[in-house]
Amino acid sequence: MNIQEERVDLRNSTSEESEQRKQQTQLIFKLNHTMPMTEEYAGILQELFGDRLGVGSYIAAPLQGVCMEMVTIGKNVYINSNALMMSRGGITIEDDVMIAANVSLLTNNHDPYEREILICKPIVIGQGAWIGAGATILPGVTVGKYAIVGAASVVTHDVPDYAVVVGNPAKVIKTLDSSKFE
Repeated sequence: MNIQEERVDLRNSTSEESEQRKQQTQLIFKLNHTMPMTEEYAGILQELFGDRLGVGSYIAAPLQGVCMEMVTIGKNVYINSNALMMSRGGITIEDDVMIAANVSLLTNNHDPYEREILICKPIVIGQGAWIGAGATILPGVTVGKYAIVGAASVVTHDVPDYAVVVGNPAKVIKTLDSSKFE
């Protein structure tokens, strides 16, 4: 798959972008200090994600991240506490995904020579995938449908549909029976 890379020079941020970052940071702080599973909490999630948060989806606080406007979450997704979404490259989480606690979704990295430049690539988490606790998904990775990423794994390359990957870097250890998901 040919993933589009975007280079963002942080030195060229506009005042509007700075204000948007400030508002988003304050909204995330508010979410993280609001009683969960209340109308107020749901309202803040709605404000943060808008129509990009699918019906029946839930994100447990605390949540950290940037560029939440670049995140799209499908239906019936559960994201446990301490998720980190560095989202400048775009994150798409399809329906029925489970993401355990302390997972990092990192769509950007800094240029090794010009550190004010971000190199951004999207992350896609396919339908029904399960991301284990403490896993890290790096820029440009697609996790296939119904795939499992083992706890504490570091995913540096695409994960095929129905694959189970573990380790650092994550490697396929088995393939699930796709007929059991029909």
